[in-house]
Amino acid sequence: MILAQLIKLHDYITRYEWDTFRYPSQYIRLKQDNWNKLYDRWLHPHEEQESIEIQEESSSRLNKLKSLLKKDTVTTEELNQKPQEILPDTEAELKQYFLDELFDFQLKWATSTVTERSIMNKKYSEDPLLKFFLQRFPDSYLLLYFPIFSIKKAPMDGEILLVGPLGIEIIYLAETTDGATFVAGEERTWTIQGEEDSRKILNPLIALKRTEQIVRSILRTKDIDFPVHKTVLSRTNLIINHYEPYQTRMIDKRTFEEWFKEKRSLSSPLKSRQLKAASTLLMHCRTTSVKRPEWEEEAITFRFADDDKK
Repeated sequence: MILAQLIKLHDYITRYEWDTFRYPSQYIRLKQDNWNKLYDRWLHPHEEQESIEIQEESSSRLNKLKSLLKKDTVTTEELNQKPQEILPDTEAELKQYFLDELFDFQLKWATSTVTERSIMNKKYSEDPLLKFFLQRFPDSYLLLYFPIFSIKKAPMDGEILLVGPLGIEIIYLAETTDGATFVAGEERTWTIQGEEDSRKILNPLIALKRTEQIVRSILRTKDIDFPVHKTVLSRTNLIINHYEPYQTRMIDKRTFEEWFKEKRSLSSPLKSRQLKAASTLLMHCRTTSVKRPEWEEEAITFRFADDDKK
């Protein structure tokens, strides 16, 4: 199943900062194991129900005994009742169900460790662009979603980084909801031409170039030779440009499917040089977090795989 990895979100603490060489492979294993378990439960719902009934009967007897001993007016069983999991009817719906559950899991890994956590903005839970990159790209891609770099102790905003086995792609999203056209120019501004009016925006190449310079300077600290490319991406709009900037691709709605297919068809596994580049980038990212309370139970797991607590 195709699912990219979120290794950095904004300036939040992430599991991948601890060990960039360990967690990507662990993620792939957890993803596959949990999908197999979920799919098996979906294929054999009656076996799952029988198991639940046996567990509930055993638990009920134990809780009744505890209730009598404690003379509670409300039984422990009533307090701990959980709604039965209802799985979708079709396999396609089951896959989307799994993707959504895994999305929540990824947000937890990208905002906490065993000892620390970051306060995540709730907007990321419903961010359609973040879901697009995580749910539509292979797990050999490592995503840094608008990271904040720390360069000489100064914070510097970065664009979207997609670290693949073959190189790093820096992505600037240029999209509007009104079907307007982006007219690219060599000046500091581009024009968004709508049906009734037009407006100016800062040339996306400026932000891309700034992030590229940061990325290349970080990689040089470890003598990492890894390709870096830039992309202006528009899935829904046209981009009119009369030149192709150096190492920059202009992907609009006419060429999006080709670019998208190219990314999804990549079958290469994770590469050592890729992981080294990702680790070095994470070392230079800003992190804002607080210590987790000692009493806070570690529960960074798939919701539907209670037997795996890693």
